Amino acid sequence: MSKDTLKVSGVKYTTAEKGYFEKRSLKRSAGIWGLWGLAIAAVISGDFSGWNFGIDFAGFGGMTIAFVLVVIMYYALIYSIGEMASAMPHTGGAYSFARAAMGPWGGFVTGVAETIEYVATTAVVVFFSASYADSIFVTLLNLPEGEHALPMWAWYLILYVVFIAVNAAGASISFKFAIGVSFISIAILAVFFVMAVFSGQFSFDKLWDIPADAGQSTFLPHGVTPILFALPFAMWFFLGIEELPLAAEESHNPAKDIPKAGRVAMLTLFIAAILVLFLNTGVVGAAATGTAGEPLLDGFRAIVGDTAAAVLALAALIGLLASLQGIMFAYGRNMYSLSRAGYYPKFFSLTGRTQTPWVSLVIGAALGFIALVVVDYLVSLDPEGAGATGGAIVLNIAVWGAVIAYIMQMVSFIILRSKFKNAARPYKSPWGVPGAIIAALISLLIFVGFLLNPTFTPAIIAIAVVYAVLLLGFAIYGRTRLVLSPEEEYALSGGKHGDPQKEALGGKVEQEILAQDGVDS
Repeated sequence: MSKDTLKVSGVKYTTAEKGYFEKRSLKRSAGIWGLWGLAIAAVISGDFSGWNFGIDFAGFGGMTIAFVLVVIMYYALIYSIGEMASAMPHTGGAYSFARAAMGPWGGFVTGVAETIEYVATTAVVVFFSASYADSIFVTLLNLPEGEHALPMWAWYLILYVVFIAVNAAGASISFKFAIGVSFISIAILAVFFVMAVFSGQFSFDKLWDIPADAGQSTFLPHGVTPILFALPFAMWFFLGIEELPLAAEESHNPAKDIPKAGRVAMLTLFIAAILVLFLNTGVVGAAATGTAGEPLLDGFRAIVGDTAAAVLALAALIGLLASLQGIMFAYGRNMYSLSRAGYYPKFFSLTGRTQTPWVSLVIGAALGFIALVVVDYLVSLDPEGAGATGGAIVLNIAVWGAVIAYIMQMVSFIILRSKFKNAARPYKSPWGVPGAIIAALISLLIFVGFLLNPTFTPAIIAIAVVYAVLLLGFAIYGRTRLVLSPEEEYALSGGKHGDPQKEALGGKVEQEILAQDGVDS
């Protein structure tokens, strides 16, 4: 073995070229409120659209049970991720945790799952944002029913271009934008909650207006099993909050602020979610809510009528756009970290003058745009078939990717508690290993639910194809071209190196690791 290469676990590391990390630099811009805003912005669109499809599967009672299980899972997840992020304050997030625990292949599999999750989630938010925007303008322009103000692909393109520009403008702008739209989104939801309570439109009877199947009850109109099918949609209230570790290298004090921001954001989202689930359904009715493309907009319509609702929906659209910015941040940093380490093509991680991963932002947007156009075309061929809503199909892809990433991260947490016993852990999960096991088991339950429901089959096939292509590409090409990024340094040094806030990238630390005669990480 030469002094500038290292072979381990079937992969090879080489010395980064001069200026490699300088071309991939990030800027520290976020305090705890910037991180809180990022978490809220990433998730808040789940209160506006997407969650409601779970009611169609399981009724309001089944969706409520699914919601409780998902809340428990996310609290356990946030505590566990907070501990790992405090120990590994670099941009890799889930890939980083799994890399340290399960080696480069485990890291790659987990990183790909998060790429799928965040690229698909961004696409879902684009889909629902386009649907809201088009519905608003159709109403305001008094267009005939069934017509669009713009072709849907044009809405998709506009949204992607605008928010690539926002995210590429710089991390400081991104965090300030996230804080602003998060507060606005919460205010919009608060307005709806007040209107729902005092308008006289809310009715407890509407929560149970789905006719029960033979032998079933109004609480569980389709029985117990559909609760499994509702779980992915209950996740939509919180999916994306786990992106916080991806902001580690852009946070002033990641070891302290990421765990705290996660806890505060989780409480905020829990309060908003339970009110949306209860009040939106009680205004619109469970049967109508379960199939609605814009459930919150339908709630406003029920209270104030179509025209006034369209005006209010212009404000409600901000909630969706908040998540578009937040989740786009996530896929940009996820792809950046995997690219910087060599798992993805290295040019993906170039940051440019604004010190933001603009190449990854563009690549992820292109993939999401193509996916939406393809899904729209396939749905047009079979509009009454399973998964007839394009948004629901892409949502399932996002959730399926998330569940895989969750399981891998919780397994990583358990392994790291034993494997890296002496690693610094500025924050420790109050639920410890039992909490990680709980989160993993509920994630596994959702995984099984996907396998049992034929409606989710397109999502499973799509992810299987993506994995096959990327794993083959890594096996043939990427595994021999890895670079000692902070995530890799941490894993290979047993937790001694890899904090970019304290250590320079490359140089002495890199040479120290490359000079080893052999490692087992």
